[in-house]
Amino acid sequence: MPPALFSNRLPIAKMAAAVVALAAILAAIMLSFNWDGAEDSTAAPKIDNLLNIMIVLSSIVFAVVVVALGYALLTFRAKPGDESDGEPIHGNTRLEIMWTVIPTIIVLFCGGWSWKTLNEIEERTGHEMTVDVFSQQYAWSFGYPGKEYAYSQGVLHVPVNRQIVFKMHSQDVIHAFWVPQWRIKKDNVPGITTTIVVTPTKTGTYQLICTELCGFGHSSMRAKVIVQSEKAFDKWVNGITEKVPTPLMVSVKQDTETNPEPLERVDAE
Repeated sequence: MPPALFSNRLPIAKMAAAVVALAAILAAIMLSFNWDGAEDSTAAPKIDNLLNIMIVLSSIVFAVVVVALGYALLTFRAKPGDESDGEPIHGNTRLEIMWTVIPTIIVLFCGGWSWKTLNEIEERTGHEMTVDVFSQQYAWSFGYPGKEYAYSQGVLHVPVNRQIVFKMHSQDVIHAFWVPQWRIKKDNVPGITTTIVVTPTKTGTYQLICTELCGFGHSSMRAKVIVQSEKAFDKWVNGITEKVPTPLMVSVKQDTETNPEPLERVDAE
């Protein structure tokens, strides 16, 4: 092998080895943390898996950039006292094609995998129930369609291992629905109905948090979430005497003029 060719390939081999080593170290460190806590819905493992894939890809991209930057700084640094201009460079077509095509492939892969994950999460089981979520500065309230429209303020009850379709209606500004252990988060936008599909897998008490800056009281806009057995939920919802206020029902009808009507709650067999 000609010495010149060997000398050109050696830095590339060393850089590739450095990229692999740095990416492996970074990915191992980042993946060792439990970033999102408990997985208490069927969506949570899928979303955590998606996050892990993004961490690995990000580690590789970061390693490539850092190694290339380090190589350039060491190899092409100016000698002490050299204040001359750098040599004019017209570019490298092959390199430009590479750094355009490779990021495009990565982005398309990430988008496709995210789409696949979202489709799996939102696939309906045929046994789902609907809960209407009303958000306004700075409180949450909930409507339970069924024989009548039961209404709860500040506390959300749902049955465990039952797919829930949350249809959300903002009464003023943009809010956002998020229960960390469920992973799913989506904005509540005035004038339209946004939808979240969740299947809780564990009973317990959680916090519903608004994650869209909605005013001075944003940080205190929370609600208690109680996941309970189907029997306990049915007993609770059947004991509610308060019905959804008329203004909120009006917003449901207005919001759904260009969206599907809320699903009726399917009684447990």
